[in-house]
Amino acid sequence: MEPDDEEDSEACSVDMTGLKKIEMKWKIEDIELANISRYRNELMGMAMLFVIFFHVGLPRYDLFFGLRRIGNIGVDMFLFLSGIGLWFSWSKTPSVKHFYLRRFFRVYPCWFIIACLFYIPRFHGGSFHEWMWLIGEITINSGFWLHDELSFWYIPAIMVLYVFAPFYMELIKRHPIYQWLPVVMILWCILVQYIPPIHHLVGHLEIFWSRMPIFFIGIDMGEKVRQKEKLDGASIWMIMLVFLMTLLSSIFLEQDLHGQFPLYVERMLYIPLTVTTVLLLNRLFRRTPKWFNLLFRQIGTLSLEAYLIHLHFVLVYIPDSWSYWPTFLLCVVVTLLLSWILHFVLGWMTRRIESRIHI
Repeated sequence: MEPDDEEDSEACSVDMTGLKKIEMKWKIEDIELANISRYRNELMGMAMLFVIFFHVGLPRYDLFFGLRRIGNIGVDMFLFLSGIGLWFSWSKTPSVKHFYLRRFFRVYPCWFIIACLFYIPRFHGGSFHEWMWLIGEITINSGFWLHDELSFWYIPAIMVLYVFAPFYMELIKRHPIYQWLPVVMILWCILVQYIPPIHHLVGHLEIFWSRMPIFFIGIDMGEKVRQKEKLDGASIWMIMLVFLMTLLSSIFLEQDLHGQFPLYVERMLYIPLTVTTVLLLNRLFRRTPKWFNLLFRQIGTLSLEAYLIHLHFVLVYIPDSWSYWPTFLLCVVVTLLLSWILHFVLGWMTRRIESRIHI
């Protein structure tokens, strides 16, 4: 090799090294799906605040109305994260009995106490049928299943999804092709909306049908999270694009067309909005101070109790004359205080029961 060639080769090598350093400097970090599990409680806490954000009342004509309505996505986040959590639990202990007992003691005692506090004071006696109706409301929230009574709809809905979850998880382990079943569930939502006999029979449960897909998508994603799979960092731009498209579309629908479109349409938008919101919040929680994460983690730990308490035991007692943000903040503070007390009492009770039956 001639001297000039050697100099050119060295210069080229230096240039390539420089380019690699620049590329490494500007390379976007891969998206670690394991962070969904790592920050699960923080994400649950954020979802709970979204739900309160949605439930605090606001006039229809307010410019903030559409954005406030999107707080409804908190329910979809709960379902998505629950699906992922169930996959972890099932992978660790694939026992139907163990699965049901763990879910029962986590959800049902809390539901039973709150249901008694809500329905019994409103009951003034009556016929045998009315007594049976009270028992049905307290045990399985029969009003929701029969005529779409939405006071606590999420709890009976999630308990029914828990019933089917082990069979779905075992099915997709043996036959992965059935991970496409959430698409069938989306098609079912269309049938419920537009096929008269089906709509007449089960159309009142639209809020349940349209939330099923995101729960089972969470289960589908559980193994990817457990195996700590990663997405190329460059995918963040697509994630942000999908997030903005679905968020802005949902805000527009609520702000300008509220009540003029079938609800399942927006709930289908919530599916990609939920997944992208979770992925983007993970990027946030990776960079926020420890105290900030701890705050949301604590809220997430109390999310079940807070969901049951905030609307019918706190928000209804705050004067309507209060403006939005003072109402929101007071509701959050009082809800968390009452939720912590209930969580502490239930934790003590369930630990004693579980120790006796060796769960």
